[in-house]
Amino acid sequence: MRVLITGANGLLGQKLIHLLSDDPDIKVIATGRGPQRIPASGFFYVSADLTDPESVQSLLRETKPDRIIHCAAMTQVDDCEQSPEACESANVTATEHLLKATEAFSSHFTFVSTDFVFDGENGPYKESDQPNPVSVYGASKLKAEQLVQASSLKTAIVRTVLVYGLAHDLSRSNLVLWVKNSLEAGKAIRVVNDQWRTPTLAEDLALGCWLVAEKKAEGLFHISGEGLQTPYEMALKVADAFDLDASLISAVDASTFTQPGKRPPKTGFLIDKAKQQLGFQPTPFEEGLQIVSLQLAQNQRK
Repeated sequence: MRVLITGANGLLGQKLIHLLSDDPDIKVIATGRGPQRIPASGFFYVSADLTDPESVQSLLRETKPDRIIHCAAMTQVDDCEQSPEACESANVTATEHLLKATEAFSSHFTFVSTDFVFDGENGPYKESDQPNPVSVYGASKLKAEQLVQASSLKTAIVRTVLVYGLAHDLSRSNLVLWVKNSLEAGKAIRVVNDQWRTPTLAEDLALGCWLVAEKKAEGLFHISGEGLQTPYEMALKVADAFDLDASLISAVDASTFTQPGKRPPKTGFLIDKAKQQLGFQPTPFEEGLQIVSLQLAQNQRK
């Protein structure tokens, strides 16, 4: 089986490569912009610009994948708000090019999306709930979802929430690493206590995406952790897990920060469908922090 992973240099892309590259029955083809930044072996890397239709057509002709897991995206909410054309190109146009090129090969297509397709007024959300994005980023992902759903291919959409974990060379930050690094530096931080999410371990998301792709499942799937938490509550748990000074953490309202992109106040997912149809089981947040801690310790010993 040939599996193409886009966004291979990102956190999710890296975790998918690590998950699949040791399987002798799977040939992993990874693509990203620029040179390969993943130290793992057992996969083939191709640099490609997914916003260029000729580059995408060439990529598909060369690799002829059976499964495509499309992780590549512009995900920084404020950057998307300030550069809507770049956001549209990265999130919508690239997806459109991939879908069109994939039609010649009838590959199963898994698209990775986000809780930001919802407005956050009635979370946590199940797959049948009505999207209503409140940011350029969320709107771009919903538009891409609609392209995927309209395709003649066998497709699935995996939405997720606040992904955390450890990328190679610490090249991708997230809430957990930001809190840890700030507290280790003795820096006081302000963390929002009036937004709610179901944080997702990157390894769990990778496994969820693969369960969908492997089964050639179709439709929408919510893949995330369980149990709503505020970023402030998460930050306190990070301090506890890494034995850091929680007194440096202050709880504040989201209105404290002036940000270009609006954040939905309460998202988070109900994941019953993924549990029942895929056998997905998320890692509790506290256990996920221990996994990250062990990975950091292993990195330091290398």
